Amino acid sequence: MDRLAAANILVPGVEVRVVARCASTNAVLLADLKERTQRAEERTQCAAAHPVLLAAEEQTAGRGQRGRAWHSERGAGATFSLLRRMRCAPKVLGGLSLAVGVAAARALRGLGARDVALKWPNDLLAGGKHAGAKLGGILIQTRVQGDEVCAAVGIGINCRRVDALGKRLRRRLVALDDLLQPPAQRNAVIAAVGREVMAALQAYERLGLAAFAEDWRALHAHEGRRLRVRLADGRMLSGVAAGLAPGGALRLRTRAGMRDVSDGRVTENASRVRAARRAAST
Repeated sequence: MDRLAAANILVPGVEVRVVARCASTNAVLLADLKERTQRAEERTQCAAAHPVLLAAEEQTAGRGQRGRAWHSERGAGATFSLLRRMRCAPKVLGGLSLAVGVAAARALRGLGARDVALKWPNDLLAGGKHAGAKLGGILIQTRVQGDEVCAAVGIGINCRRVDALGKRLRRRLVALDDLLQPPAQRNAVIAAVGREVMAALQAYERLGLAAFAEDWRALHAHEGRRLRVRLADGRMLSGVAAGLAPGGALRLRTRAGMRDVSDGRVTENASRVRAARRAAST
C-alpha cells in the first residue's frame, strides 16, 4: 500500500496534514477553524490566515450530497479536504462545487485518466468502456464568521479497486487503477488535484462560475442527452441537458421550454449508458 505522507503532497502555499483515521476531513477542518476563530477573536487576528489540506487514510463518517454516506476503505482512496478563506460574497458560492469538479477533472486527465467526466452537481465519472461508473465526489461546506467566508472543499477519489464496495452499494464504481497503467500514487493524485483546486478557488473569487461554465459543459458526461431528474419534491422532470444556468443550476430543454434545476437527482437512460460502453469497447 502506498502510504500517504505530507512531505510528498506538494501544494504551494498550503499547509498539508495527514491522519491515519478520522470521521470526516471536512468536519475536522471546520472544527479546527472554529477553535482558531475563538483564539483569533481574543487576539484580533484572522482565523483562516492560510489554507490547509487534510488527507486521511480512512474516513469513518464521510458525507456526500444530501448527507449520503461516503465510503472510504483504508488505503484505497484519495480522501482529503482543503480549507480556504474565500474573498467573495457567500451568495456567489452556490456554483463552487462545479468549478472544483472542473479542476479535479483537469488534474486527473493530466495524470493520464483521459476519459474522466462530470455529473451534475458534484460527481466524478469515468467515460469510455467504464462510462457512467462513479470515480469520486465533491462536498463543499461553507462557514461565515464575521466578514470571513471559509470553504471546506472535500474530495474523495477511488484509487484502488474494492470489488466488495460496489456490490455493497449496489452501484457501478470505478477506480483510477482501472483507468491508469501504471497506477498513480495517491500522494501524487492528491497533490495534482490540490494544486488545480487552489488555482480554481483563486479564479472563482475573481470571475465566478462564468470562468468555468464552458469547460464544465465540455466535461459534462450527459451534455446533450435526455435525462430524468427527481426533484426535491419527488416529481420527475425529463429533458435534454443544455449546460448550466448562471447560478449553477442544471439547464434542461423540456417540451415546455427551458427549465433550471437547482436541486435534484439525475438519472440517465440505462440503455443509453450500455450503448455508450459498447461503442467505447469496439
